Amino acid sequence: MSTISKKICLFGDFGVGKTSLIRQFVESQFSDEYLSTVGVKISRKLISFSKKDLYFEKDLQLLIWDIEGSNKFKTVAPNYFQGSKGAVIVGDVTQPETLNHLQEHIQTFLAVNPKSYIVVALNKSDMIASEYLEKIRQKYQFSNQINILDTYITSAKTGNNVDEMFQTLATHLI
Repeated sequence: MSTISKKICLFGDFGVGKTSLIRQFVESQFSDEYLSTVGVKISRKLISFSKKDLYFEKDLQLLIWDIEGSNKFKTVAPNYFQGSKGAVIVGDVTQPETLNHLQEHIQTFLAVNPKSYIVVALNKSDMIASEYLEKIRQKYQFSNQINILDTYITSAKTGNNVDEMFQTLATHLI
């Protein structure tokens, strides 16, 4: 069985839960303790694809770059996007201004990697009434852009849609 590695970037505004999403995906853990990412933190996750999935066996190692979300870092962030085959753009459903920045983040990433795939995570869904979530997801669907695979309502705390989101991205990368 062969292993290939692909770099993906995870970014969005400050405090939207980027690091928590990665921790939930890689370690199946969540912590209420807030840890601010300084610069970039790189995590790894091995995903196995069987013959049933793709008619061959292959392992994909995701190199997940957790990119700082502060405004002062925005001018440097595109340098970290180089060579990335995919991205998870994250917004916080409890902070509408972070959702309004999603399109800007998408454009910034695609300016560096125009052929890469993107999934959008509308995070912290456990903190808002479920009847509002589908309306929010519809508003931030981005289905008119071919690089965007889907928009997911996620919760790093409960794990809702976290594995599915990364699995969708990984499947397109292989």
